[in-house]
Amino acid sequence: MATAPQLSRRTFAQLLGMGAGAALLAPVQGRGGEERLAAWARGEWRPAKLLPKESANLVLLNSNENPYGPSPAALEAMVEAHSVSMRYPDYWADQLQERLAAFHGVDPEMAVVTCGSTEVLKLAAMAFLAPGRRLVVPRPTFEAMGYYARLAGAEVVEVPVGPDYRSDLAALARTARERPGLVYLCNPNNPTGTLVSAAAVREFLTGVPAESVVLVDEAYYHYPDDPGYGTLLEAVRAGRNVVVARTFSKIYGMAGLRLGYGIARKDWIEKMRPHQVIESWNVMACAAALASLEDTDYVNRNRRLNQEVRDALAAAMKKRGREVIPSQTNFVCIHVGAPVRPVIQAFREQGVSVGRPFAGLEEHIRVSLGTPEEMEKFLAGFDRVMASAAARRI
Repeated sequence: MATAPQLSRRTFAQLLGMGAGAALLAPVQGRGGEERLAAWARGEWRPAKLLPKESANLVLLNSNENPYGPSPAALEAMVEAHSVSMRYPDYWADQLQERLAAFHGVDPEMAVVTCGSTEVLKLAAMAFLAPGRRLVVPRPTFEAMGYYARLAGAEVVEVPVGPDYRSDLAALARTARERPGLVYLCNPNNPTGTLVSAAAVREFLTGVPAESVVLVDEAYYHYPDDPGYGTLLEAVRAGRNVVVARTFSKIYGMAGLRLGYGIARKDWIEKMRPHQVIESWNVMACAAALASLEDTDYVNRNRRLNQEVRDALAAAMKKRGREVIPSQTNFVCIHVGAPVRPVIQAFREQGVSVGRPFAGLEEHIRVSLGTPEEMEKFLAGFDRVMASAAARRI
């Protein structure tokens, strides 16, 4: 990993003028792309979050969103899709299913388009869990999987992450062998930001019972720069007991459009599909997704910019003597040395919203990576909150 630049309030602003920031201003292919991206650079093409979820107009660093939103090509596709907004979305979802299958080298029957990747988690819970079966998950991890498992009447068994905050694959496999069911692995993991290598996951699969399903959540697939990381799509192509969940919410900047997909063996997709809400997609989202899959330049720009901001934030925390869990995602967990609930509230009072509390991370705040300007505000707020915490012993 490249050496992180020293972070100051000026450094974040300078990030837009070097490295990934400079690449973000390069011309893109497609009709009008150059003009649209130039407008974006002038500030006319604004980042996402124009309508904050909070009435206090907080800086939103709490939901692991991409602050730059969809690519210009995706935005143009959505505008064009207005002309067919009176039609049901089946045709466009079918197109997207076929495109995703080709994109990942699988048969179309091995893909299911969903309302966000969270729907993949629900479909898997409904299809593969029931009373008497168990879900095995790391602790902490994305909580939605446990919620859906309990709705299905399954037992939820949590396996603590290791001292390096990585999912303990050996313990997960041992626990899965005790009773068949579903194993959930978010890789990279939310909220820790850590990952386990592709080689380690392949070994892990050999220890999971054949009658169990392994659901690998790859929502943050595009962000890692660790050369050992890799997708589990190869295991799906080989017919293994794996379901891969992906989303357009993160690197593609489409969280508000709610679109994701799952890739698995045909027979498992057939078990999952009946639990899906009929026509749970929309034309705008499908059109944006089809355009986004073609716009690899924009994905690469977002990845590079995210990495530079992530490295800069880690360097700033190191300068301040704060432990940061090494992240391979678009968020960072920072140790604040105090119970997080009052710290989170203190940040809100500074106009910054950070992530919610997580079990197993009682003294860590999860901070999503925003624009350089947003991170300037976070850093200023961080110094004030920590000074206040020391004075008041929060």
